[in-house]
Amino acid sequence: MISKKMTERLNRQINREIYSAYLYAGMASKSASLGLKGFENWFLVQIKEELSHAKRMYDYVNESGDRVMLQDIEAPPQEYSSPIDLFEKTLEHEKRVTRMINDLVTLAKQEKDKTTEGFLQWYVEEQEEEEEHAGGVLEKIKKAVEDNGDKGVSIINEYLARRVFTPPEAKV
Repeated sequence: MISKKMTERLNRQINREIYSAYLYAGMASKSASLGLKGFENWFLVQIKEELSHAKRMYDYVNESGDRVMLQDIEAPPQEYSSPIDLFEKTLEHEKRVTRMINDLVTLAKQEKDKTTEGFLQWYVEEQEEEEEHAGGVLEKIKKAVEDNGDKGVSIINEYLARRVFTPPEAKV
């Protein structure tokens, strides 16, 4: 059984994962309003990823004999100045989530909770990928705009339209 403090922190992280989906829903909507269906697609896939992260943690808490206690989800920002701004904010957000996951790992170590520490390693690796992917897209957008102006956004839009959701392995 995990500690009360760990359960509370995992519940908070579930909230943050759902918030991430909510944030990306707003970004998808902004992309759609700009006629950037590829960008919209990228964020719609990201929503599914974030919800799968929340579900994985939800299952872990429940299967550990504790209970998930849902919390209010704050409203995300609604305005973004450009496609570059969307991905700068995405990268900032993913870095924030990485810090939160690392804080959970630290707590697990402090509490000598090897089971939760092991469980969280999947998230540590996932966050490395999330930051790398968001940062990579951001660099592609910047380069495409630098090389091709507004046409560069169209090129990246086509690239982002090809992204598909691949569910993570179900094993906890």
